[in-house]
Amino acid sequence: MASHEEKKNKVIEVLNKARALELQAIHQYMNHHYTLDDLDYGELAANVKLIAIDEMKHAEDLAERIKELGGEPTTEKAGGVETGHEPEELFAFDAKEEEKAIDIYQNFLKVCWENGDSISVKLFESIIEAEQEHFNYFDSINEHIKRLGAAYLARIAGSPSDTGPSKGFVGQGEA
Repeated sequence: MASHEEKKNKVIEVLNKARALELQAIHQYMNHHYTLDDLDYGELAANVKLIAIDEMKHAEDLAERIKELGGEPTTEKAGGVETGHEPEELFAFDAKEEEKAIDIYQNFLKVCWENGDSISVKLFESIIEAEQEHFNYFDSINEHIKRLGAAYLARIAGSPSDTGPSKGFVGQGEA
């Protein structure tokens, strides 16, 4: 039977693997945000940026849980960023990435459950729910592009890419 310390270390390991995946997703989605914004697909760019911010929140939540367990959060990405995607292929790529993340996180959730960490189980459940929403969005946009092609993208061209009043740290004191 595994000791409490061994169980905790297994949980920290999967939390860090998940954090590495989130760090990679942040970079990948911000790259796609820049690509879409540069091509003047503002509405799509804004939504991809908001999804990247969701991934930032996941990475932070994972880091906080790792610290609570006495571990050290990784700062390494799980892999590199794939660049050069055209809008017609970008959303299919991102949908596949989300689908893979959901599968991986389901397995990580099981590891947490098997090692008696219900708090980390709940964290993975909430992240999986958000990743499913991301998948649904990416998949839906991909289907629109497959069916309507240039007409769909033309409808979005020139739309604003502003993500709203989220000012970040700088400007917090401003009205």
